[in-house]
Amino acid sequence: MPSHDTDTIVAIATPAGAGGVGIVRVSGPMAPTIAARMCGRALSPRRAHHVRFLDADRNAIDDGIALSFPAPASYTGDDVVELQAHGSPAVLHALVQRCCALGARLARPGEFSERAFVNGKLDLAQAEAVADLIAAADLRAAQAARRSLDGEFSRRVEAIAHTLLALRVHVEAMIDFVDEPIETLGGDEVKTQLRQTLDALDQLLADAERGRKLRDGLHVVIIGPPNAGKSSLLNALAGADRAIVTDIAGTTRDLLQETVRVGGIEITLVDTAGLRDGGDAIEREGMRRAQSELQRADLALVVVDARDPDAGRNAVQDSLPAAMPRLWLHNKCDLLPTGSALAGIEQDALLLSAQTGQGLPELGERLRATLGDTDAGGGTFTARKRHVDALQRASQELHQADAALAAQALDLAAEALRVGHDALGEVTGRVRPDDLLGHIFSTFCIGK
Repeated sequence: MPSHDTDTIVAIATPAGAGGVGIVRVSGPMAPTIAARMCGRALSPRRAHHVRFLDADRNAIDDGIALSFPAPASYTGDDVVELQAHGSPAVLHALVQRCCALGARLARPGEFSERAFVNGKLDLAQAEAVADLIAAADLRAAQAARRSLDGEFSRRVEAIAHTLLALRVHVEAMIDFVDEPIETLGGDEVKTQLRQTLDALDQLLADAERGRKLRDGLHVVIIGPPNAGKSSLLNALAGADRAIVTDIAGTTRDLLQETVRVGGIEITLVDTAGLRDGGDAIEREGMRRAQSELQRADLALVVVDARDPDAGRNAVQDSLPAAMPRLWLHNKCDLLPTGSALAGIEQDALLLSAQTGQGLPELGERLRATLGDTDAGGGTFTARKRHVDALQRASQELHQADAALAAQALDLAAEALRVGHDALGEVTGRVRPDDLLGHIFSTFCIGK
């Protein structure tokens, strides 16, 4: 991490473009001096001052409100000043240039939040929640990000990490008494606590995965045999003719991606080549890409022809990863004979018509249910893929520790507990791999 001891940074903290009010944020040891020079007087802490912002010749750049937040009682933990002017881009850039002339430098993306993390004002998960809150597309996502920013996610991670540390200390102490039976050293209690911790971690992992889906949306792959109506379904959900639809089998040969909102959920839909035996070299490559795309999907929409669903199921069943969540869609129900309602349709299937729209509202509800309970009043928090990955690694290590304890391999159990504890530390930033911070904060907006 670079040193921030004598560095003062400045950036526009409001969105690009004109507006009624624009904010320039300054953070660092020179912030009070820069503000005093620009405002013509020293600023009292945490009080709004109506001032004129002055250039080098003491001419007014603009008038507005100036606020001072002395360290450590500020967002970054450093001395911070906010200059609120009229939201003209020209005015705001002039204020930034004046701050730079007085000793500040332009902030890097996310540098204000990075300083808040470095100064202990936020942990890493909370800092990431700041960006998630800014980017939230709806109220549910915003409230979930707010809960992460308030520390709900971090507190649960730290509680598990605290228990793991105590277990690790206990196991390492037991190593010094290898001649004693593990039961006489409190081994049964350690095993019980470890399994309880595993249960808590598995629940946290499930909640974090739900929060990741709420933040990132669902990655849904549409698969099925040729001419089942996959591209028609994509067009119906997108509300536009995004995919070419013909009666010729094998029309779709490559992946086609579209982002839509269904039932308030952002969904990345991927249309794929029809799965079947044979086909030319290009079609076979399309099928290979379809199967590769399935490996990273949250859900597979398996489209089959409602007139012969069993044939469609048999054509694609072996291509689906065993653990892949799936929803079977019996498409073209408008072509069924009158009075044929398919009363025996499976519970994991939905009858619809991409052509007429029948069943599409029910599909939206099924997709929404994939996220679980994410209502605003619930306890959902936002999470990221790196959080889920870290929690999964921690869970794997705890399972290994449990097996090692059962085999009385205390040294292996202690090592697994250490690695699992470190994996949890990556979530909050207590343990951080090289370049992690630079990658995370580079995705933030400049003024945050």
